Amino acid sequence: MIFWIASYPKSGNTWLRALLSSYYHSDDGFFNQKLLEKIGQFPEKIHFTNFNYNPKIVTDTSRFWIKAQEKINEDKKVRFFKTHNILGAINGNKFTNIKTTIGGIYVIRDPRNVITSIQNHYELSKDEALKFMLSEKKFIHDYHNKDDYGDFQFISSWEKNYQSWIKQNNFPIKIIKYEDLNNKTFEIFKKIIEFINSTTDNKKKFNEVKAKNSIKSTTFDKMKNIEKKQGFSESILSKNDPKKIPFFHLGPKNDWRNIFDKRYQKKLNLIFNDNLEELNYI
Repeated sequence: MIFWIASYPKSGNTWLRALLSSYYHSDDGFFNQKLLEKIGQFPEKIHFTNFNYNPKIVTDTSRFWIKAQEKINEDKKVRFFKTHNILGAINGNKFTNIKTTIGGIYVIRDPRNVITSIQNHYELSKDEALKFMLSEKKFIHDYHNKDDYGDFQFISSWEKNYQSWIKQNNFPIKIIKYEDLNNKTFEIFKKIIEFINSTTDNKKKFNEVKAKNSIKSTTFDKMKNIEKKQGFSESILSKNDPKKIPFFHLGPKNDWRNIFDKRYQKKLNLIFNDNLEELNYI
């Protein structure tokens, strides 16, 4: 069965996967980049190699979302998968169902800080990044390969994305805020591990030493240093020149109040007001 690590892009998904892969897939809890491979992404092209999809039709892999998940589940093991996909349907094709999914974690981040990360990652202006986040028809894929949409993910808008996951009741989902994970890392990470173990019927007790090692080895500064020395598997090529965009950008310095002028701050507060209230960001 699949356990989802879900989020809107640039909301802390990679950090949580680093923590979880270190905890569940190492002996001592210490992170190394190879461990991230233990928590792959869905959907990706590799999941559809046995299905006859048209790579030039943007949404065509959606016809095989469920079948691909059924194939993943053939060995009856619990597997973590990262996704940015909305929990919904395209052309009647559901993203997942209760037969293939056992549960998930959804990571939410203050949208006013998501904007700056979207800006950096996709090389956009702040207004383009805002438009990106508000588009209900938004999807992502490898834009360097325009003739193959095999890794298409339908993310919709930031609002629709988080609401699709937190307002469903088909399977257990734990909602966490990136800010809480950042400010109370051990406390929140322990709750995440306990939720995962309970949901997946994992009888192992929480291992405090491994958890602390996972946290210690995946701080922003350590992850950024790894990227500088080794590169990082999830950084993407620039649209403008043949180099990769740094994945780890501002980290703790990513604070919309210090980045945007008062006028733009007011604009963001107005646009996201209902969401900020719903999520207790104001």
